[in-house]
Amino acid sequence: MRILVITICFVLIYLIYGCDINFNSPTSDEWDKIINLEGDWRFSIGDDSVWSSTKFNDEFWDEIFVPSSWENEGFHGYNGYAWYRKHFSISQRYKNSSIYLRLGNIDDVDEVFINGKLIGFSGSFPPYYETAYNVPRSYPVPKSFLNFEGDNVISVRVYDSELEGGITHGDIGLFTHFYSLQMEVNLEGEWKFSTGDNLSWAKDDLDDKNWSNIIVPGFWESQGFREYDGYAWYRKKVFIPSSLKDKKLVLVLGRIDDVDQTFLNGKQIGNIGDFNLLPENFNQNAQYRELRGYYIPKNIIRFDQENVIAIRVYDGFKDGGIYEGPIGIVTQDNYRKYWKQQKEGKNIFEKLFGD
Repeated sequence: MRILVITICFVLIYLIYGCDINFNSPTSDEWDKIINLEGDWRFSIGDDSVWSSTKFNDEFWDEIFVPSSWENEGFHGYNGYAWYRKHFSISQRYKNSSIYLRLGNIDDVDEVFINGKLIGFSGSFPPYYETAYNVPRSYPVPKSFLNFEGDNVISVRVYDSELEGGITHGDIGLFTHFYSLQMEVNLEGEWKFSTGDNLSWAKDDLDDKNWSNIIVPGFWESQGFREYDGYAWYRKKVFIPSSLKDKKLVLVLGRIDDVDQTFLNGKQIGNIGDFNLLPENFNQNAQYRELRGYYIPKNIIRFDQENVIAIRVYDGFKDGGIYEGPIGIVTQDNYRKYWKQQKEGKNIFEKLFGD
């Protein structure tokens, strides 16, 4: 009887609070598929970097069904490199949305391009081969990479070492990511990035045009900086409209592995972790799990002008960087309401299910 009562109470909580309640993570969210990519794709065995280009003509490639191993689609016994390509159109209504490409599981290694630009990869290609066959692929797509006026193409480079290969199974498509904490300014997408450490990199007038491009959110290991542990910096230019001038604002940076120090227009606005400690003494047990939310002093914001966010990061072990959203600027009122709702839901849960 007690189990039945607890179950009913839990269902009522879910119906009241919906997907806004997640007691293991403060970044509760919803996925909505906007383009279904299951079905026929163009396919070729072999490997050529030209195949990522929008100008490449894939008209005479084979057709293959996705998701399915390529062995089940007529390429039995093949191990090695192959490419998939898929054309799609996307509505302008998604210009202000967070967009992700989800490709299910790929056996073994992949690199994924949108309109010729790399958006992510999993595993490692030979000669430093490392499989990622059991890792579901979900890659953020910068809106600047998309053509909202016409044709777009996804190109997927795959390497399979043995047994089945290819885009084998999963829910395949383009999705919008609706965070329960809605942003006034969405900052997901391309940022500038450099390994190393120099406090002058916090300056708003720094010339970072020769820095690497990186997708946020996403571990830097999955974007060309494999096995890198140590210091790195992110930079982003952002336009903040004067319509927010009368609002108190918070910069939300999702989760960062491991510690960070964050600047806006050269002024520090927050940090998690202590950079004065030696790297080997960092307490990394909980810091990488914390959602970053830094209140922005109004007197340092340049409304209707360019602002520069600079983030100093240190990663001491395994994956590193700004790895999970939401990423953006939110009003203080909405930020407080969000956390209040999280706390209320957690308290109800603890009263019902706690000891």
